[in-house]
Amino acid sequence: MRFAIALTLMSAPLLVSLPAPAMAAAAPEAAQDQALLLFLDQAFDERISLQPESLTQLGLKTGYDRLDDYTDAAAVREQELLERQLREMHARFRPGQLGPSARVSYRLFEYDVERRRESFRFRKLRFPVTTNGSPAGDIPVLLINNHKVDSVADAEAYIARLRDTDRVMREVAATMREQAAAGAVPNKVNFAPARADAKKILVGAPFDSGPDSTLLADFRKKVGALDAADAVKAKLVADASAALTGPFRHGYDALIAAIDEIEPLSKGNFGVWSLPDGDAYYADRLKNSTTTDLTADQIHDLGLKQVAAIREEMEAIKREVGFTGTLEQFFDHIRTDPKLKYPNTEAGREAYLADARAVIASAMAAAPRYFSVLPKAALEVRAVEKWREATASTAFYNPPSADGARPGIYYVNLVDMNQTQKVQVAGIAAHEGAPGHHFQIARQQELAGIPKFRKFGGYGAYIEGWGLYSERLANEMGVYKDPYDRFGMLSLQVWRAIRLVLDTGIHSKRWTRDQAIAYFRANSSVADTDIAREVDRYFNWPGQATSYMVGQLKIAELRARAERELGSRFDIRDFHEAVLGEGALPLSVLEEQVNAYIAAKR
Repeated sequence: MRFAIALTLMSAPLLVSLPAPAMAAAAPEAAQDQALLLFLDQAFDERISLQPESLTQLGLKTGYDRLDDYTDAAAVREQELLERQLREMHARFRPGQLGPSARVSYRLFEYDVERRRESFRFRKLRFPVTTNGSPAGDIPVLLINNHKVDSVADAEAYIARLRDTDRVMREVAATMREQAAAGAVPNKVNFAPARADAKKILVGAPFDSGPDSTLLADFRKKVGALDAADAVKAKLVADASAALTGPFRHGYDALIAAIDEIEPLSKGNFGVWSLPDGDAYYADRLKNSTTTDLTADQIHDLGLKQVAAIREEMEAIKREVGFTGTLEQFFDHIRTDPKLKYPNTEAGREAYLADARAVIASAMAAAPRYFSVLPKAALEVRAVEKWREATASTAFYNPPSADGARPGIYYVNLVDMNQTQKVQVAGIAAHEGAPGHHFQIARQQELAGIPKFRKFGGYGAYIEGWGLYSERLANEMGVYKDPYDRFGMLSLQVWRAIRLVLDTGIHSKRWTRDQAIAYFRANSSVADTDIAREVDRYFNWPGQATSYMVGQLKIAELRARAERELGSRFDIRDFHEAVLGEGALPLSVLEEQVNAYIAAKR
């Protein structure tokens, strides 16, 4: 899952007390709580005003004619703003004068700034162009999926953003060159896919004589729906075409030139240990991703144990379906049996999407028995657009707009149906859609009484932990219809356990790309294309892959504690509300929240 808005990521234990939810704040506390909420919302607004793209993703039209500032000076300005806001909060508020939820907000904002301060020195080690994506794909995604055209002014803002792309690409190219000069060069695996995806945007009219390019087709469709004179519409399309062949094309050419220039400097594929101050950088990334102080060695060992445990579960299903070979042979059977594939055609892709939508519908039908509150925003299933298939993840979730008008979107990458497995359809839909990310992220955005930075932020271990927990929850909800669906879920579970081993193996133990691919293939039925894409993702996104299993294990541990201590008083709907009702939390605070729920029920 890639969450578009910048996430709030922290690690240190948060020493806050969370009394039972029924305890109301005293009147002076309520006034201070409201004042803090207003302060934090104003702080969020001030910060996000520096990010026009994030404003658009939230469904707002402020700064609608601009793209983000991609320079290091902009990053410095944002950090200085956060530090000033933190000083102001310390001067105006005291935790002891706040109610319980407001105290959580106070500490979350405080630790957010402190965590970012610790991470700030590593900012120039993060590559802006990798197989995980780049502005060359992100800007078209923003314009097509998020930039609404409800008026001529909106269309003119779209054109202004096409022109502004030139600046963005030159800023990104300058960053890439500065990083390379300092000894930070991306791995070899990144260059060809990043270049190919950038070039795909430049195919079609007005770049050549073919049918409309992706962007021009989108713009023409949106302008065509306007209530405006035909002459006005024709001029808008002409202006967009000129922007595309002019500044937009020049920007893409500048980015591709930087990719071509830097590629010969890449010496291979290495973990971040090979970068300047790489070991410290990796430790920082693990803190961000897990919200714990777990070391690389501890996470590696945890991964090995989880891989072994899940393999035992897979052995049981192998026996259930009557397969007599080894587990490794069963993996090959899952990878290669034509009955477990979709046709590598548009009809096959549509069949996949239809099956995924049926899974979502099944989860939605069962949800009231497992959740007391459901998200209001709609959920859609879409295939990744053709022009970003090479750099898009296997599957991911885009949140709804702030007002819920734009739905949550579960994207799946259907670039090669020969590598897409039917057995995983239900598990992936449960993780990315329902009851996974949509039930958590869309629900969080709909919470009342919490500041915006909590509504639109999050923590990797919590967000991805919930997604992974949801894969197993879907089994309880009756979403999986046969043993192969359950095996597909387990193949996704072992995938995330493998991530613990590989992320730490690559970045701490200096594993090679071939070594990582071999371990992955030996312990899962995941298709070879997905394995290679995943391993490259781990190389390019240090630490992030560890968040899933660390978070899931904590949620499962807390559920087991609640079931044990509450006995017959345990209600799964109440437990899920305890987990989801305050939005995303660091794992230490989540534990306190669940403990408070147990105490209240007891």
